[in-house]
Amino acid sequence: MSALRVYYDGLCPLCTREINHIKRLDKQGQLDMQDINTADFEQRFPHIDRVQADRILHGELPDGRIILGLDVTCMAWSLVGKGHWFAFMRWPLIKPVADRVYLYFARHRHRISGWFGRPNTCDDRCQPKL
Repeated sequence: MSALRVYYDGLCPLCTREINHIKRLDKQGQLDMQDINTADFEQRFPHIDRVQADRILHGELPDGRIILGLDVTCMAWSLVGKGHWFAFMRWPLIKPVADRVYLYFARHRHRISGWFGRPNTCDDRCQPKL
C-alpha cells in the first residue's frame, strides 16, 4: 500500500481538479487515490462507509488507521513535497477554525464548484440535505 490512500468524490469538479493536480506532483507514488463513486467501491473497500466518505474526506494509512478532513489534505500535500502550503491549517489556534471551514466547504462543495465556473457533474444525490 502507498503511504496514504485518499477516498475522494470524483463527482465534485473542485475535488477532482485538486486530485488531478496532486497526482501530477506525486512522482514517488506515495498516494493511492480512490473515487468513492466507482461502481465497485463497496466491494473493494467494505470498511469505508461511502456516505461518511462523501461528507468528509477520508484517508487510510498503511496500518489501517483512518484520518479525516484537512488531516488528509495536509498529509497528501506533504507527501508530494508541498506540505508548507497547508501546514498552518494544523497549528493549534487555526486548526479548529480551519476544520469548521472545511466542513462547510465539504457540505457545499458542488454548489461552490459552480461559483468558480466548474460545471456540476452531479445529480441531486450530491446536494446537501438541509
